[in-house]
This record gives sequence, C-alpha cells and structure tokens, in this order.
Amino acid sequence: MRKHLVVATAISTGILATLAVAPAQAAEYSSALKIRGIQYDAPGRDSNSCSSGNTRSEYLTLKNYSSGTTVNLRGYAVKDAAGNKFTFTSNHYLQPGDYIKLRGGNGTDSDADNVVYRDNCNFMWNNDKDTIYLYKPSGSRSDVHAYSKSANDRDGNGYITFHG
Repeated sequence: MRKHLVVATAISTGILATLAVAPAQAAEYSSALKIRGIQYDAPGRDSNSCSSGNTRSEYLTLKNYSSGTTVNLRGYAVKDAAGNKFTFTSNHYLQPGDYIKLRGGNGTDSDADNVVYRDNCNFMWNNDKDTIYLYKPSGSRSDVHAYSKSANDRDGNGYITFHG
C-alpha cells in the first residue's frame, strides 16, 4: 500500500509542478502576434549614420501566427533590455500568416512590402546579447525572447529565428 501512496504522491507532485509551470509558458505564446526572428547584427561595419549607415539592415520580424484573425499593429510596442522603445502609431494590418519587418533607419512604411521603419538611425539591438519585449496595446506582454550571440547564433550571421 505504501508503494501506491508514493507513486500517487509523485504523480500528483508532477502534475502540480506541470500546472505551476504551464501558465508562465502559455502567457508568452497566447498572442497571435509573435517575434519570428531578429537580424540583431547588421551586416558590415556598424555605422548609425542616416545617410550612409547600415541601421536599415538591422530588423525585427513580427508574424501573425493566427489561422483566422487579422492583427492591427497600431499600439503594439517593442522594447529592448535597456528600455529603447518603438510603438506602432499607424494602422498596419497583418493577415493570418503575414509578417512585417521593423527596420532601423528612415524609409517609407509599406504594407505591400511588409516593412515599417523606426525613423531612428541608432541601433536598437545589441550585437552581443539583449532581450526583446513585444507588448500589446493593452500593455500586456505578447512575446519575449532573450538572446546572446554565443548561445543563439550558431552560424554567426547575426540572425536568430525564434518562431518558424
């Protein structure tokens, strides 16, 4: 009888541990809009000059992983660990499965070309490590990913994929 009690306790403890962990993991992935990947280290020598720099080559890809819901990016915000922030102030609609690249530098936003520019020529993402936060218009977290060049960029190309 003691054997059954130990097994039942172990199973119960495992279930409780699973339940305790599940909500924290589920919160990150409960949103349709997620961080697909990041080109955190723009190719070439870093230069944040608006006229000749390479900040446009640094970008974050956001994707609508919903199978049936269109997402309007207006009010969504992206932040890094240092508190640098970009908020989508215009309507940008992502159909299910669609994506957009949030690029540094200046340019013309285009839904047809799937691009929005931060209108800031300074780099946002660190080349060694950083944390990317994506917030919904309500202020709740939609997605978050930490990365480091040594742990996450195995091929050394400056790009990391988080969600396929």
